[in-house]
Amino acid sequence: MSQETSKSVDSTIRSRIYGHGKGWAFTPKHFRDLGSTSAVDSSLRRLKASETIRQLARGLYDYPVNDPILGTVAPSADAIARALVARDAIRIQPSGAYAANVLGLSNQVPSRIVFLTDGPARKVKIGKREIILQHTTPRNMATAGRISGTLIQALRHLGQDQIDDSIIAILRRHVAAADHAVLRKDLVHAPVWVADLLLPLMESPH
Repeated sequence: MSQETSKSVDSTIRSRIYGHGKGWAFTPKHFRDLGSTSAVDSSLRRLKASETIRQLARGLYDYPVNDPILGTVAPSADAIARALVARDAIRIQPSGAYAANVLGLSNQVPSRIVFLTDGPARKVKIGKREIILQHTTPRNMATAGRISGTLIQALRHLGQDQIDDSIIAILRRHVAAADHAVLRKDLVHAPVWVADLLLPLMESPH
């Protein structure tokens, strides 16, 4: 590759990274339309060497956020998961304690963040945090990418005995009128006790 072509690939890749902004996590596949595999890999190595980007794991990078007090900040679990989705052409669904955290039912971000997936199981360790993609059944993935999926997984994690009026009030704030039709349709994929709790969320509070 000529030096001129190399600079052109670097420039277009850099522009795409800047366009997404700080905190974006990505893989080489995000640039497959901008040059050959070797050209993209070479460009990413140069950007890493210049500390423009950071390598998180094999084939996984981010455009890091630099906080004046905290220093270089780790990318969010969601940003990492989105990068893996784009790379592997899979679907994911927040699960367990992370699903509860996403909905504001827990203030603590778990150190082991679990996403259900229809793709292969894998783990990515970023600092002290572990992102786990856990292969699951088609039924669990039937609601992936929708608010209903996160609601179902969060409630399953908490357990029937832990649900009270304050939990229901928090969940209600996440369900817009536009979500009602899809949520009602998705109740068939939820355990019976979860469906019984979600049904009132589609009714006006008294």
